[in-house]
Amino acid sequence: MSSFRKALKSRQRDHKERSQLNFRKHLGLLEKKKDYKLRADDYHKKQNTLNAMRKRAMDKNPDEFYFKMINSQLKDGVHVDKKKEEEEVTDEQKKVMRTQDIKYVEMKRVSEAKKIERLKSGLHLLDAEGKQNNQQTFFVDTKEEVEAFDLAAHLNTVPELVKRTFNRPMVETLEKKSIVGTVETWNIEKLAKQRKNQYEILSQRIEREKKMFVISQKIQTRKELQDKTRKVKVKKETANSAAIYKFEAKRKR
Repeated sequence: MSSFRKALKSRQRDHKERSQLNFRKHLGLLEKKKDYKLRADDYHKKQNTLNAMRKRAMDKNPDEFYFKMINSQLKDGVHVDKKKEEEEVTDEQKKVMRTQDIKYVEMKRVSEAKKIERLKSGLHLLDAEGKQNNQQTFFVDTKEEVEAFDLAAHLNTVPELVKRTFNRPMVETLEKKSIVGTVETWNIEKLAKQRKNQYEILSQRIEREKKMFVISQKIQTRKELQDKTRKVKVKKETANSAAIYKFEAKRKR
């Protein structure tokens, strides 16, 4: 029986699909049923997707809110997520909060505050150029007085010392007493450089004291969160401030 099947199979011809006619070859390959099936399935899939999107648009609530509406922006025709202005907890804060206790952090903060007070008491709170950041305003009655206003005469000093905001003697003092101190250019530049360095140190210590205060507040907040009292977050934690919680008031017995 098997030999008969082999003989029958050898006599059978392989089926070949009809090819494109010669006068229609310029139209390309002749589409077969399997090609039509793939094209039809792709067409129906796209139509179903479009119908689903139309239905979703018709059923959408116009007052519906998504956080992407405020957390993204249009840039070069493409929606991109907005960058956060600052991290909640910096790496430096995480390291200190994991390794140190609140008492140590508070001790360092108080030490920095005392050093800041000592630096402030030894400085005139001036910048390196000897000019104050604030301004002094003089009031007059008429416009003619404004045009004729002489600052040196009003301050009772010489014009060369008007721009100085510290150690500005009056004319009577200059007439009666001699100038005490160095007046050489290189000495003045040296003093200005020293003053600038002192203010840089002061600004660094103020910044360090602020960081210690923020870390201390965050550690204290985490300790208070261990309480089982009901609480509501009022303000989110940022890199420059601790989170603020509102705790449920309990009557103590």
